[in-house]
Amino acid sequence: MITTVKAGPYSVRGLSLGGVYTALHVPELDVAFDCGVPLRSAAGVGTLCLSHAHADHIGALNALLGIRGLQGVKAPLRVIMPAEIVDTLLVALRAMTELQRWPLDIQPIGVEPGDVVPLKGDLSVRALRTFHPVPSLAYQVVRRVQKLKPEHAGMPGAEIGARRKAGTADELFETVEHPELAYVTDTLISALEHSPALLKSKVLIMETTFLDARKSLEASRAGCHIHLDEVIEHADMFTMPHLVMMHISQLYQPADVSPILDARLPSELRARTQVLLPDAGWPA
Repeated sequence: MITTVKAGPYSVRGLSLGGVYTALHVPELDVAFDCGVPLRSAAGVGTLCLSHAHADHIGALNALLGIRGLQGVKAPLRVIMPAEIVDTLLVALRAMTELQRWPLDIQPIGVEPGDVVPLKGDLSVRALRTFHPVPSLAYQVVRRVQKLKPEHAGMPGAEIGARRKAGTADELFETVEHPELAYVTDTLISALEHSPALLKSKVLIMETTFLDARKSLEASRAGCHIHLDEVIEHADMFTMPHLVMMHISQLYQPADVSPILDARLPSELRARTQVLLPDAGWPA
């Protein structure tokens, strides 16, 4: 039961239930985030970004790669992940390849916080630090465009064209980054303070695992998860046009979530907030 949330120019598709499964796909960017269930509709995606290696975020990678094989996708899936888990993941994939006698090949890209990996066209993805008991990362997709430097503003197009023809136009321009979309999960909220650039994204996809007193703030922090209490406390940080909450705990039924947010979130932030939830109950 895949859910789709429309956030500005992007469609966030997938499923996310805290501790059980999280797998998202943003087709406009040709990027998927985590693989706790195999999204058949995302099997042809160009790049998969893994936040960490807990089973509810990585456990269906074998199945996703198998679906790619069934669909005839020839190119190995590019998998961006914390550098610390690359070798172990490759060992696991080799074991599964031997078991099923079918290659489960990937193009592994291990990254550290701050590393940038090119995507298609003018898009890149940057890895950023998160705080969890195992190696973990957030990701931010940025669009890099060339902009005329301020000191050259007003330069006639003909002169710019002449500079291009002469091969000297590069000195006129600077590269500007437009933060498009960020994915932040399984972390202390301090990850946002540590990497405030995440908050500049047009769309922030963020775990908000616990929503009320059914889980105390202290217990949430002990598990390195974000509690709605913290979002409310830091509401002034969340100025992005679109906030997409996900990774809601199974302590809550989907029908519980919107009333809680309506009652607890500041109204202006609530108006910009959506939640990745199924229409009915959680899928079995």
